[in-house]
Amino acid sequence: MSRGERKAMITRERPGLSLGRQCRLLSISRSSFYYAPKGESLENLALMRRIDELFLKYPFYGSRQMVRQLRREGIRAGRHRVRRLMRLMGLQAIYQAPRTSDPHPAHRIYPYLLRNLDVNRPNQVWCADITYIPVQRGFLYLVAIMDWATRHVLSWRLSNTMDAGFCVEALKEALSRYGKPEIFNTDQGGQFTSFDFTGVLKDADIKISMDGRGRCMDNIFIERLWRSLKYEAVYLHELTDGFRAQRVIGEWIDFYNTERPHSALNGRTPAEAYGDGRPMDMMDKPDGLPTSPQAQQPQQDVINRVLAA
Repeated sequence: MSRGERKAMITRERPGLSLGRQCRLLSISRSSFYYAPKGESLENLALMRRIDELFLKYPFYGSRQMVRQLRREGIRAGRHRVRRLMRLMGLQAIYQAPRTSDPHPAHRIYPYLLRNLDVNRPNQVWCADITYIPVQRGFLYLVAIMDWATRHVLSWRLSNTMDAGFCVEALKEALSRYGKPEIFNTDQGGQFTSFDFTGVLKDADIKISMDGRGRCMDNIFIERLWRSLKYEAVYLHELTDGFRAQRVIGEWIDFYNTERPHSALNGRTPAEAYGDGRPMDMMDKPDGLPTSPQAQQPQQDVINRVLAA
């Protein structure tokens, strides 16, 4: 049963079963069920949608360059406004950013363990990331957990907040359904450095790996997932609310896992590659990706090569 079908089963007309209990029984995040629009103006929501579209095309754009691009399109927006919205959306350019703030003092930052590592089998490395999902009168956040070698999406959750809860729910579901990886890789976002999230990994005896600051290319395969999801589903549908978003995203992820052939997997689907346990294409090995700051054009060449796969 798809998540969309499970979501449709939840109703307020079950006096003996609370909504929270129904969500837990169906493995659906309560935050997505209790979705409420964010408090941004319609003008800002439209601007955020366009920023998100541009960022998929130019992931090396910071707020200054994004402002210049918007102005070329006739959209007047100041840098402080664009920077605030990009932060709200969780967007950060791929170049090595200057160290302008310290990580949360109570959260440990773990080293990056994938440099020159030959990732060639399922459950060797999992990764996770969060992206922004626009809906008609607000926006949501989507987290996905993916098997690095096969691109199989193991679990996902929608939320209307950026707290760690929905990430922990997705992690626990993936562990319960697929066992555990040797290494789990994320960025340094507060959701992934939180005690709740890292505690689950430590309890399962999983090695924790984190990208360098401003280095989303270290996790580029899940970044590609977001690009495909948005171009093939999110931007092709009118996502009126959280329920519609849940259904559209769930159907697309089912299609991505089980029906959509992947060139880097020799034409197999991620589910087939995960089940077969066969290695991925040589082009997509992590040691072929940048692991230190580079000029923007070489970075873009690598991005274009990976996204074209």
